[in-house]
Amino acid sequence: MARAVELNWRGSLSGLVVTRYGYAVPCTQIEIVEAAHPVPDAAGMQAAQRMLELVGHLSAEDLVLCLISGGGSALLPLPAQGLTLDVKQNVSRALLASGATISEINCVRRHLSAIKGGRLGAACYPAQVLTLLISDVPGDRPVDIASGPTVADPTTCADALSIVRRYAIELPQAVLGLLESGRGESVKPGDPRLARVRTFTIATPQMALEAAAAVARDAGFAAHILSDAIEGEARDVGSVFAGIARQVAERNQPFAAPCVLLSGGETTVTVRGSGRGGRNVEFMLSLAIALEGHGRIHALAGDTDGVDGLEEIAGAYLRPDSLERARGLGLRPKDMLDDNDAHSFFSALDDSVITGPTLTNVNDFRAILVE
Repeated sequence: MARAVELNWRGSLSGLVVTRYGYAVPCTQIEIVEAAHPVPDAAGMQAAQRMLELVGHLSAEDLVLCLISGGGSALLPLPAQGLTLDVKQNVSRALLASGATISEINCVRRHLSAIKGGRLGAACYPAQVLTLLISDVPGDRPVDIASGPTVADPTTCADALSIVRRYAIELPQAVLGLLESGRGESVKPGDPRLARVRTFTIATPQMALEAAAAVARDAGFAAHILSDAIEGEARDVGSVFAGIARQVAERNQPFAAPCVLLSGGETTVTVRGSGRGGRNVEFMLSLAIALEGHGRIHALAGDTDGVDGLEEIAGAYLRPDSLERARGLGLRPKDMLDDNDAHSFFSALDDSVITGPTLTNVNDFRAILVE
């Protein structure tokens, strides 16, 4: 996004962008800093602090261009007053392993932050702020994209506490005190400091699905977009999608084969095992088990940023013979699913999808081909 701005901007320009390690691209006027994702680190915290300092003394004549995409929640980890980076890291790990939705996770993040939940936008006042968003969340809600640094947040500390209790997440006393006292409250709708903020979404999961549908049709297959906002436990979604794919293959309902079933969104994984994780590969392993080697069904699933969970692997490909080959290698698919170890399953089959940095993020992508 920063490079695209430099290539098209007319006039003077300066700025700071933070991205994931290994994702920087050459820029001449905008400084690029790399930091950790999905668990934040000190580099991201220092970059977030510098961003607030850069916008701290602007006038009404200034224009701030905010380029925001998925991953910003982890890449801008500026703890609220009274909290430390170590505390934020531990809370992030607990949230990611809890099975909470991305909307719920980001609600908690906003109330533990000194920059999210509209605080960056408020710090820019009285300057004009133009926010350009690439959505990686179901529903494309600006407040959930990178936890909404420049937009008003209608949720409250009480909402964040409710989420924490729902998933039985143990919090340090400093975090509980911040939420229970209301000191972590974010910037709310109607706040005059956000009056000069304009927000536009420039890329979404639906756009990616429509582009994929066009590719499928050009290849001679009917394409059906099921949804751009699928949520739920990855293994449950995999089982449900297996049922839909079987109905198409065996009954020509609700669509006639051959066809491609497309979907996006963001599933979750409640971590109970000790495996390598990954919500897209967990979906795929569950799908494989439910399909039991159906001869006419292939599938692909991956995260559009090229990283599924903590792995430098985007996702995986499922073939009709995947389970047979796995068992020939001595793998136990159901045991590996129970251990949240789908990455190891598909790596052993050499069926991982590895793209490297894609330099964008419109969340998960799934395609099921029924011949």
